[in-house]
Amino acid sequence: MAEMAEVEKILEKIGFSQNEIKVYLTLNNHGSLKAGKIAKLAKIDRSSAYNALKNLQEKGLVSYVLIGNVKWFQAVGPKRILEWLKEQEEDVKSIIPVLQERHNAKKIEGQVRLFKGEKGIKSIFLDIIRTGKDNYVFGSEGQFSERMPEFAYKFNLLKKQKKIKTKMLIRKGRKEIDSKTSEHRYLPNISESPAVTNIYGDKIAIIIWTDEPEGIIIENEAAAKAYKSYFDFMWKHGKRITLCKDS
Repeated sequence: MAEMAEVEKILEKIGFSQNEIKVYLTLNNHGSLKAGKIAKLAKIDRSSAYNALKNLQEKGLVSYVLIGNVKWFQAVGPKRILEWLKEQEEDVKSIIPVLQERHNAKKIEGQVRLFKGEKGIKSIFLDIIRTGKDNYVFGSEGQFSERMPEFAYKFNLLKKQKKIKTKMLIRKGRKEIDSKTSEHRYLPNISESPAVTNIYGDKIAIIIWTDEPEGIIIENEAAAKAYKSYFDFMWKHGKRITLCKDS
């Protein structure tokens, strides 16, 4: 039962409705069935079953054969789900140039974007990668690598690929895992804080590592320059620190 719950969760995550999940799994588990039997086994009304079947057929995940005048429905092999996702990816890729052109044309100076949860925080770090500018950080307590270790490792690899350097000011006594793309200094008399500031290009990203992390990206050239000047002053007065290298 736990395995099926995970299956349902993933199908919902990739865009299946609840009724589509029930109908698809019913066909996948039982083979060819008439619509009435599908509705009964899936525990939904016939109208909902027909709508779900129609949507699944459009996705190429369900087919049918006519025996007499009766339709017998069956699920296409599960690997078809991967093919369907690939088709969605290709469709999205085809519209990205148009969306990007309009996005750039309508960009507002000084815009502020808010993010919530780990997915939102991932979006912030991926924006750092997309921007491709060196990152200047202060306030880190190692929350990123502790709370999201797998993604932190991926982020570090992406940084290396894009040749993005990081300068990080940390509290004295803190330990950070070093890498070939990072340099660290510490300052005394800094209080521990859940807020971490990143300065990259014309952007400032502030991440607050509460139970459900939140973040904000401020895109403003003047503000980024002011934050960068403040960082440079602190960096100049910071003390060098030698850390262990990545394993």
